[in-house]
Amino acid sequence: MKDIKPALLLFVIFTIICGGIYPLVVTGVAFALFPHQATGSFITDTSGKQIGSRLIGQPFADPKYFWPRPSAASDFGYNSLGSGGSNSGPTNPDYIKTVKERVSLLRDTGVTGAVPSDLVQASASGLDPHITPESARVQIPRIAKARGLSEEVLLQLVLQGTEPRQLGFMGEPRINVLELNIKLDGVR
Repeated sequence: MKDIKPALLLFVIFTIICGGIYPLVVTGVAFALFPHQATGSFITDTSGKQIGSRLIGQPFADPKYFWPRPSAASDFGYNSLGSGGSNSGPTNPDYIKTVKERVSLLRDTGVTGAVPSDLVQASASGLDPHITPESARVQIPRIAKARGLSEEVLLQLVLQGTEPRQLGFMGEPRINVLELNIKLDGVR
């Protein structure tokens, strides 16, 4: 019985510290030092309306927009509550069929040559907001035709929207699709 009282006291103390004080301090520091990131890295339009997060992919299917990486999130694509991959291996017949359908769709829209893998394979989270610069470039002819813009204008948007490797050596160059499409809507 004498061991229960100190154990319960420590339980209450650590619950208050770890479950209350620590999260409040970390959240306060995050809001003070990184307010944009602490609130979800939301992107707003010119009226101040939130239109998405730069951290979560958005569905775009209209031919006049750059298309994102496919989503394998459950229920419907880009659902942050159902984040996760399909867990289908590269020899799974359903997976092969899905990839072939995606390649066929891209071919139907005019993509020729090698199809970048990130346009036909979902990321592990199913929420990746980025595509490779090559994936953006292969979509330029379709978008130019749909919008009546020159391919050179679109190529400049892609080049301007390309983010370099993090710290110069981590990852690969990438483009945030939502941000690119917002810039695209601003082109007249």
